[in-house]
Amino acid sequence: MSLTLTGAVLAAYLLGAIPFGLLLTKVLSNRDPREHGSGNIGATNAMRTGGKLAGALTLLADIIKGVIPVALAIYAGLSELWIGVVAAATFIGHLFPVYLRFKGGKGVATMLGVMLPWQPLVAVIGLLLWFVLMKLSHYVSLASILAALALPLLVGLTGGSIPALIVGMLIASLVTLKHASNIKRLLDGTEPTTAQDRKAQP
Repeated sequence: MSLTLTGAVLAAYLLGAIPFGLLLTKVLSNRDPREHGSGNIGATNAMRTGGKLAGALTLLADIIKGVIPVALAIYAGLSELWIGVVAAATFIGHLFPVYLRFKGGKGVATMLGVMLPWQPLVAVIGLLLWFVLMKLSHYVSLASILAALALPLLVGLTGGSIPALIVGMLIASLVTLKHASNIKRLLDGTEPTTAQDRKAQP
């Protein structure tokens, strides 16, 4: 691995690791999302903790930080393998950020971000699938888990490369792992619905 590629992967990780949910929620509401709701720094808990604006800006920022490194890797003409490594590094940065002692978000928005420039059809179908599942179930977490699990299948059905398929499998596994507490609450019947999320906003 050349120094240039090493630097690109490291930069992708460090960008992915920026905890926008924490930063934006603190700026907009002076509250720490890690101390409220699910304790997660992602868009859903940022909304619960800091309100709709904090949630919306976190969602946008977490998508964009996924888009930028992968788009630059594609623009630079890197191989599919290295685009996949950059995508994986960005995603892992969000889940395990060095800035927060490796305790990060659950990766759904950043999953969309890394796929948008690389596998745009997969990203669009996955987003639509998430939206339909969320509307039918009224659970953001369930929609997120199922959309992530569908990711490798969507890559395969749309003719994605082997690196894209491997990254899709990695993302699906990590998103599911990060939602372990949500899965437990879903099984227990204690997971908040979208209606409860709206009521919980400050």
